[in-house]
Amino acid sequence: MLSVEQRQELAKALEVEMDKTKAAITAFEEMTQPVSPENAIGRVSRMDAIQNKSVAEAALRQARSKLDALEAMKKRTDDPELGICVKCKQAIPLRRVILMPQSPYCVNCAS
Repeated sequence: MLSVEQRQELAKALEVEMDKTKAAITAFEEMTQPVSPENAIGRVSRMDAIQNKSVAEAALRQARSKLDALEAMKKRTDDPELGICVKCKQAIPLRRVILMPQSPYCVNCAS
């Protein structure tokens, strides 16, 4: 179980990570704009641009999913079960909770 200080540290870490993820989402949204059929772009360059757009779309989906998980974790900061692995019921080290706040599992159970 996490102490009050640990919960405050986690809340700050969540805010920082959420800000980073929101910035990444904004960047990915810009990169996923439709590829316009310009005359100046060659066929290979256009195919490359479409491929890059697909990669950015996948990264955007992943970033949105991460943000959803971070927001869910933020809502749980007062939960007495926070910091306890949902599978094995052992305490999750604070550093793991901060590094992977979206994961409700300890390192062993996440593997």
